[in-house]
Amino acid sequence: MRRIAETFSKLRRLNEGGLVAYVTAGDPDPSCTVKIVDVLVKGGADIVELGIPFSDPIADGPVIQAATVRSLNAGTTVKKVFRISEEIRKENEVPLIILSYFNPIYRMGIEDFFDFAETSGIDGIVVPDLPIEEAAEYKKAAEAHGIDTIFLVAPSTPTERLRNIIEYTSGFLYLISVFGVTGVRKRIQGSAVRLIRKASQVTRDHVPLAVGFGISKPEHVKTVLRNGADAAIVGSGFVKIIETNQDRNSMLEALYDYTRQLKATTVNK
Repeated sequence: MRRIAETFSKLRRLNEGGLVAYVTAGDPDPSCTVKIVDVLVKGGADIVELGIPFSDPIADGPVIQAATVRSLNAGTTVKKVFRISEEIRKENEVPLIILSYFNPIYRMGIEDFFDFAETSGIDGIVVPDLPIEEAAEYKKAAEAHGIDTIFLVAPSTPTERLRNIIEYTSGFLYLISVFGVTGVRKRIQGSAVRLIRKASQVTRDHVPLAVGFGISKPEHVKTVLRNGADAAIVGSGFVKIIETNQDRNSMLEALYDYTRQLKATTVNK
């Protein structure tokens, strides 16, 4: 069983929801990311998502865009992200996911990209700008390397298309809970709750459902889990802590505390 599937199986046995923690790899610099992931896992993150910095992150809001700039300025490249993953894997068996726009994958070459991903211990890939109609070669390479393909669905995705996307998805389905880009929001809208309930009816017995965009508070996590999601994806909340803490020890301590607060709400969902 692959790591992501094993994680969700364990969470079901424990009657827990999952916490997926996103950070931009190389922010504030490549040497720090391994330490950041370590405290996220110790704080309770079930899956860690590493963003590959890209110059045109169309799905990301200002917080993650700023992290991308910091990472690129620190010299982070795709190959450095894979080296970071190798270092994480030496110490930790947490499922690791890469989020990358398709351009860096295409430039490296799909086969080479997945060769590096498999060697560095990556379990799944999220590509926000790759539609299933153009994903045949990508999907074939991922399956050959034993890596999950995590596709996204939007609030506007019709039910029939949602069913089609599920056929291409493994690991979990990434549900975007709101229109717009990533970012911290004050509350979960009623429309997002209805969307989660609707999507969970379709994904049930097929693939776990993870919900992201706008989730940053413990009560947000609790809301999405209680309305049918199997996991909550939190990104901008973690990235904001990295941005606002210049002292590394303070940053790591704040990340640990924040992760624990979020994870506490997933128990006995």
